[in-house]
Amino acid sequence: MTPPLHTVLFDLDGTLIDSVRLILDSYHHTLAVHGLPPRSDQEWLRGVGTPLTVQFAECCDDRRLMEALVATYREYNLAHHDRMVTVYPGVVAAVEWIRASGRRTGLVTSKNRSGALRGLTLAKLDQMMDVLVCADEVTNPKPHPEPVEKAVALLGADADTTLYVGDSIHDMQSGRAAGVRTAAALWGPFGRAHLEGAAPDYWLESPADLVALAGHDASRPGSPASAGSVAPP
Repeated sequence: MTPPLHTVLFDLDGTLIDSVRLILDSYHHTLAVHGLPPRSDQEWLRGVGTPLTVQFAECCDDRRLMEALVATYREYNLAHHDRMVTVYPGVVAAVEWIRASGRRTGLVTSKNRSGALRGLTLAKLDQMMDVLVCADEVTNPKPHPEPVEKAVALLGADADTTLYVGDSIHDMQSGRAAGVRTAAALWGPFGRAHLEGAAPDYWLESPADLVALAGHDASRPGSPASAGSVAPP
């Protein structure tokens, strides 16, 4: 029997907040500023979910240029962040319900902490995460298991009672390697065809599906909240 869920971890970009267009525009702007050959949206999308240094490594092998690329990207991204980023419909209500059901929550993202907090604050989710694990706080970023494993350890949770919700194949691979259950958020930029190879445990068409999944789990004996104790939004 599958143990009940006690902990839910979330990716940020493409999962909680819709920032994909801003991310792509930031990459395009950065290459143009530094006179580097342009890349298509699809080329950049393949690496969405990994840190900036991983993305830029494909067009840069010089440390000083890498630092300049990252600085240019962040300057543009932050300048346009609050105008372009939105929270996905239903996400805040779903996270609120997860927390009201007695479960702990955490963020596992390939953004650095300052960028992650900017997005969470904009979405009014900054007080709804018990722990944050960001790219500047791990040695091995996603798809390595370290970020998810660190979040589980910081929360004192068990991998087999933890779910990681993300939109990219890198999220699914990281969660699976860490031994937690994985849920693919299909309201982000990637569809089933892109994610099937990572074999997520659950497919979520909308944030309401996460509530339904957790609500079904809560009806089982030994779960953190009994059936009907919290009404889904």
